[in-house]
Amino acid sequence: MTKAMDDREFEQKHLDKILKMIRAKKAELSSSIKSAEGEAQDLNSHFFDDVKLDYDGYSTSMETALSIHQQQQLLDERQNAWQHAAKQLSTVQKLEQKPYFARVDFKETNEKPETIYIGLSSFADKNNHFLIYDWRAPISSIYYDGKIGKVSYMSPEGEITVDMTKKRQFMIENGKIINMFDTNESIGDQMLLEVLGEKSGTQMKSIVTTIQREQNKIIRNTSADLLFVQGAAGSGKTSAILQRIAYLLYRYRGNLTSSDVIMFSPNQLFNDYIKNVLPEMGEQNMVQMTYWQFVARRLPGMTVENLFDQFEDSKADSAISQFKDSTNFFNLLHHYAKHLNNRGVIFKNIYFRNKKKPFFTKEKISELYYSFNSNYNLSNRIDATREGLIKSLNRKINSETKKAWVSDAIQNLSQEQLNALYDRPDQEFESEEKEEKFLSRKIVVKALDKVFQQIRRNNFINMRAQYLNFLRAVPKMTDLSKWRIEEADWQKHIEEVKQSFMKHYIHMNDVSAYLYLYDLMTGRHVDYEMRYAFIDEIQDYTPFQLCYLKYNFPRAKFTMLGDLNQAIFTKDESRSLLKQISGLFDPEKTDVVQLTKSYRSTKQLTEFTKQILRQGEKIESFNRQGPKPALWQRSDDTATIKVLEQILDENTQANMTTAIITKDLASAKIVAEKLKEDKVKATLIATANQRLVDGTLVIPSYLAKGLEFDAVIMWAASKENYHRIDETQLVYTITSRAMYKLDIIYTNEKSPLLEVDPETYIEK
Repeated sequence: MTKAMDDREFEQKHLDKILKMIRAKKAELSSSIKSAEGEAQDLNSHFFDDVKLDYDGYSTSMETALSIHQQQQLLDERQNAWQHAAKQLSTVQKLEQKPYFARVDFKETNEKPETIYIGLSSFADKNNHFLIYDWRAPISSIYYDGKIGKVSYMSPEGEITVDMTKKRQFMIENGKIINMFDTNESIGDQMLLEVLGEKSGTQMKSIVTTIQREQNKIIRNTSADLLFVQGAAGSGKTSAILQRIAYLLYRYRGNLTSSDVIMFSPNQLFNDYIKNVLPEMGEQNMVQMTYWQFVARRLPGMTVENLFDQFEDSKADSAISQFKDSTNFFNLLHHYAKHLNNRGVIFKNIYFRNKKKPFFTKEKISELYYSFNSNYNLSNRIDATREGLIKSLNRKINSETKKAWVSDAIQNLSQEQLNALYDRPDQEFESEEKEEKFLSRKIVVKALDKVFQQIRRNNFINMRAQYLNFLRAVPKMTDLSKWRIEEADWQKHIEEVKQSFMKHYIHMNDVSAYLYLYDLMTGRHVDYEMRYAFIDEIQDYTPFQLCYLKYNFPRAKFTMLGDLNQAIFTKDESRSLLKQISGLFDPEKTDVVQLTKSYRSTKQLTEFTKQILRQGEKIESFNRQGPKPALWQRSDDTATIKVLEQILDENTQANMTTAIITKDLASAKIVAEKLKEDKVKATLIATANQRLVDGTLVIPSYLAKGLEFDAVIMWAASKENYHRIDETQLVYTITSRAMYKLDIIYTNEKSPLLEVDPETYIEK
């Protein structure tokens, strides 16, 4: 019998033994959950039998209260035990599917050799002896980091160096070892090939089993205040980040919960795509939102420009946009706000009942605001103004009760409305006059609540006028010619912003500045609780937005990741992004990691797509084989639709998920309509809030960010459609979504952005 056979047999026996223990644990947990449920029900039904009730006097006596409290505690303990067991059970069920994926043999100096198995979570026997180590445990890092030989890892006691003698990988299915191999590299390419060869679904899978060495650096980094990850399309940036979140939650368990972690993702579709990754690793999902949601939820009265408008309206790549997106603009706002401490805040009248006569005039509010002495800062000043206005409001209650509208209101009350105003149903008064006085006061206080709410919400600040005033002050504060901006163009721009405000609409490059100015003026409290902030697709953020996020989460460590080759909205600025924001963080605590190897696509696809980039980073392809991209040139729309349906048919036969990616929403709608007419099944993804479904998708380019599909069809890739040099990144983003097969369809002349080596594609 060969050694390999012996090894295989030995490993299978070991696996059988572990599975037996896992199944026993599963049975034990299931029965303890059942009995905990039973006890809780039992406790619930007898809740008051064991409670000593005592109804002497109105209030429940102390003894009764304590007795209820004890019963409640018992119930809570049962509930907690039940929840803990339920969580353990779900972990054990996952382990039963795939108990572990690696084995490492190593020896510490002067110690006996050890063997450990690594899986998605830990599993120990009754004596707390670990049979499987969680992939996030300190010791597990030697599997990801080192080659055979000397390797170090960070333990709670400090750095430990061991001599690693074996590194073995397993693929296990249904309790059987399907494949196993020993490797010297970080992770055997063989293993990666197997995992990557699996068909893509519409949800991302966790890739714990195939974390590469460079990704492990990202996952286990705990020292950086800013971790900046630049990675080629398909280099595993997003998976590494999700593993990083799972790792941090494990490492700081007890001190860090998933609600202390926030992730900003490109759109809602993407949130849907990654929603199962953390739960698969036994963690709860973190707080997840898009930057648009983050700002728009604070401006309920205004429409904030969304992804669709931003993409369709690309006039915005002018010098003015670059200026407003910069850290310089952020600093100007800060400077402007300081000067408001002495003068310049614009207020508006507060009205009550009479729209012609203000209840509090803006002049009166301004006088109050600037009446506090000079050592007040902006936020104390606004607090003191609010207090002053509320005092003044309270003083006005009495005079208001004497007005005619109040007695009219009392006359018109129904019996039911009257009863609602009394403190208790049997309330009595010494005289009719006293009763009327009581009711008048109640009515006035209720009516003045609207004024009170306006004061409480700082609605006396004329925020829109204030922001426009700041824009008008900009030429006095900085030399616009340095940004290649003419004074006349700036004035015209202010007028455009004003027109938008009148329609209750605000552009994306105004919204962060508008909110920041409001925050500086009102001293809005920032979030000190958030400990980690993750920003994906960083190339589509402006330096200003990143400054604003840093201001909002002052204590958080930031992880920013993206591919500067895929900037759809920020175009050229993405190049200087790191330079602009590096000033926000301590350079000693800034780590930059580059991922150049692309695992998403086959070698043929990566070789093709990387040529599209004019000055792209060096992108290495991974040795996974597949067909070359196919270019289909046809003379008219009828012929192109025919080709499209033919390709879709082939892809469906091969069980592939296909995305037809169009440039904009209008063309996506046309394609979806044509397919519907021809009874070809496809789902149009028109907004970022839609769910991703299985089958063929038709999707505009700006919603495809961060996603991947077995097959991609780039629609209408003609010169007419894509000819501007700043659309290079867009074409790269579209084509690099494909994992296995890429088809490009166009009429007449193909886009000059697709001028690549003819050896790397075929024409059909």
